[in-house]
Amino acid sequence: MIEKKRPGSRPARPQRRLSKVKPPLERRNPKPVTVVAPLASEPPEQPSQEEADLIYGRHPVLTALEGTRQINRIWVISKLRYDSRFHSLLTQAKANGTVIDEVSPHRLTQLTDGANHQGIVAQVSPYTYVELGDLIEQARASTPAPVILIADGITDPHNLGAIIRTTEAIGAQGLVIPQRRAVGITSSVMKVAAGALEHLPVARVVNLSRALEELKEAGFWIYGTMSQGSKALHTIDFSGAVGLVVGSEGEGLSLLTQRCCDALISIPLAGKTPSLNASVAAAIALYEVYRQRQSEKLFLNSVSSSTSQKPAG
Repeated sequence: MIEKKRPGSRPARPQRRLSKVKPPLERRNPKPVTVVAPLASEPPEQPSQEEADLIYGRHPVLTALEGTRQINRIWVISKLRYDSRFHSLLTQAKANGTVIDEVSPHRLTQLTDGANHQGIVAQVSPYTYVELGDLIEQARASTPAPVILIADGITDPHNLGAIIRTTEAIGAQGLVIPQRRAVGITSSVMKVAAGALEHLPVARVVNLSRALEELKEAGFWIYGTMSQGSKALHTIDFSGAVGLVVGSEGEGLSLLTQRCCDALISIPLAGKTPSLNASVAAAIALYEVYRQRQSEKLFLNSVSSSTSQKPAG
C-alpha cells in the first residue's frame, strides 16, 4: 500500500539520533563556591534576657541610684557621668559592683529603641513585690487610717505608671495589682512612675477577690470607682482605713470585684464625655480622700486653738 502525500506537503525530516554527550568535567563535579559577604560592623552588644528590663531617663535612674534597688549595669554618656548630680552616685554604684559603661547617645538610642533616654540607661534587678499581708502590716504601722489603692486589670503600662506616681505623691501606703490579665512592673511602668516605685510598696496577688476579703478582715472599707456608681464621690465619708479600687481602661471593674466592694462610687461629670481615663479617675478619687482628711485636720486644729485661747473661768 502506497501512502499518499498531501499536495504541497513537505517531506518528513529524518529523525536525528541524539548522541549522549557527557558534560564537561567541571559541570559534572562543580567546585563549591565560597561567597564572601561584604564586611559589616559587628552589631552592638545587646542585653541578655535577664538584662532586658531597663529603666532610662535622668530622674528614674537618679532615684534608683539613691534607693536600695540592685543595679547591675549603667550605660551613660561621658558628659552626664561627670555631672555633679551623678558623679558621686555612679562612683558609689561602681564600688558596689555595678558595671558603668561610657557610651555614645546613639548606643543608648539602640538600647531603648529610640526612647527619650536623656543620656543614661540602667539595668536593674527584677522588681520585688511584697506579700499582701506584709503590705497591710506596713500600712497599719505607718498610720492609723491607711489608704491602699487596688488596680483591677490595668493593661496599659503608662496608665499603671501614672497611677503609681499619683498614689505615692498623694501619700497612700501601697498598691495591689492582680497577677493575671494585667500589666506588671515593667521598665515602661518604671519610666512613667518617675521614681515613685522606690517609695511605694506593690503587692501582686493571684486572686484579687480574695485579696479584697483579706483587706476587709484587716479593717479596710473597700470602695470601687465606676462611671455610674450608686454614690457620688464627694458624699462618701473616707475616714478610717480605705481600699480604693480602680477598674481597667475599657471594661471597668469586673462583676466579681464589684460584689466584693462595700460601696460603688462615681465621679460626677458635667460634660458629654461618659468616663475618665483610669489614672485620672484614680487621681481624683485619691485627692478627695486626702482633701477630706486635710479639712478635718484643719478643723480640729482651729477648734483646739480657739479652745486654748478662751479665758479660764
